[in-house]
Amino acid sequence: MKRRSFIQKSSIATAGLLTAFNIPAFAQNQKLKIGLIGAGWYGMVITEAALKVGGVEVIAVCDIDTEHLKDSADKLESLQGSRPKEFKDYNDLLDVKGLQAVFIGSVPQWHALHFIAACEKGLDIYCEKPLAYDVEEGKAMVLAAQKAGNIVQIGFQRRQSKAFAKAKELIEADKIGKVHQIGAQIHYNPVLADATIQYPPASLDWETWCGPATKLDYRPIIGHKAWRLEKEYGNGHLVDWGIHHIDIIRKIMDFNMPTSFVTNGSLNILNGKITTPDTLNATMNFEGCPVIWQHRLWGTGDFNQQLNNGIFFYGENGTLFASDNKLIVTPNGKNQQQEEMEIQTPEMQENHVANFLDAVKAKNKNLLDCKIEDAFQSTATVQLAMASYYTNSKVEWDAKSQTIINNKEAAKLLARPYRNGYKRP
Repeated sequence: MKRRSFIQKSSIATAGLLTAFNIPAFAQNQKLKIGLIGAGWYGMVITEAALKVGGVEVIAVCDIDTEHLKDSADKLESLQGSRPKEFKDYNDLLDVKGLQAVFIGSVPQWHALHFIAACEKGLDIYCEKPLAYDVEEGKAMVLAAQKAGNIVQIGFQRRQSKAFAKAKELIEADKIGKVHQIGAQIHYNPVLADATIQYPPASLDWETWCGPATKLDYRPIIGHKAWRLEKEYGNGHLVDWGIHHIDIIRKIMDFNMPTSFVTNGSLNILNGKITTPDTLNATMNFEGCPVIWQHRLWGTGDFNQQLNNGIFFYGENGTLFASDNKLIVTPNGKNQQQEEMEIQTPEMQENHVANFLDAVKAKNKNLLDCKIEDAFQSTATVQLAMASYYTNSKVEWDAKSQTIINNKEAAKLLARPYRNGYKRP
């Protein structure tokens, strides 16, 4: 244990030293001026991670909930000693003099508009996942970033997990032989908020919160933090949480995007409370290896509940189970011993934010662990799987034209209509 701790600390120190050599001296000594758009739960998680990493000052915060705005400004002032400017309109934040980068922690239906506006200002961006609400928004965001030439990192922080890095190492070393199938799952029983239609809190501008998406009657179950299982805002468990597993599978296996998708599921146990499937099976046919996702938001989940959250790599010579902090290798054959490895990454979020900040200060996109083009592929993968579910049909993706082929109904879901007053990018 002591030896492992020493190796991990030495590796971190060495990585930090090497990174420092790549950053111009003037940039190392200056604090990066950042703004936060969307100051709720996860917006503050990533911003506090940046302050913990160091070398930044939050000079502006934007939120359409006045309580979120005040609370976040209070917290940031206590952490950094200076109070950020407070705005309700994100356009006002983007006009702040001296702003260099923005953190986007808003709800998914706002990501594209916030992101593209920041690109047009030439700002560097850390944006939470999923990249966008729909595929065409994601494509527009990629184009905007390419045009701006800015530094962009998307919040797939599991790319910093040492356990998943070890899984990639074992697979490439042929520990389990050629992988022919991959399974991924996150089973859990969500704690759901009140589903009764009611007036929104006085502090919340619900009209603006809904933004370009359909405006639904307010109830807490689709509001702050709880929107993830609502079709119009979060688009369900696979898109919200499962996307992390799909992204890390792509990284481990060096996958691009699947060529086809077949998804089925149901909404029975939680019907009347959520609007996305509480039971789902999605087959995503990557080249040479299908990935099969499943979730149950009820019951016990997996027969072995310790495996409720993780990825199974099925190889010719064995099976590898991988999760954030643990690996289990099961070799083929009789009387084979399972091998378990506990590999912790306690500051996964901080490391991902630090990776972004290093790239910004060095003005070097090649340092990034999750470029926007990669994030688009992971996001579009889960969006297309859900398009298969909603249309109850096979969805085929043409990588060259970046569109759905031979399925007009599914193709309609590539870009949902915006509400009056909003224009699609």
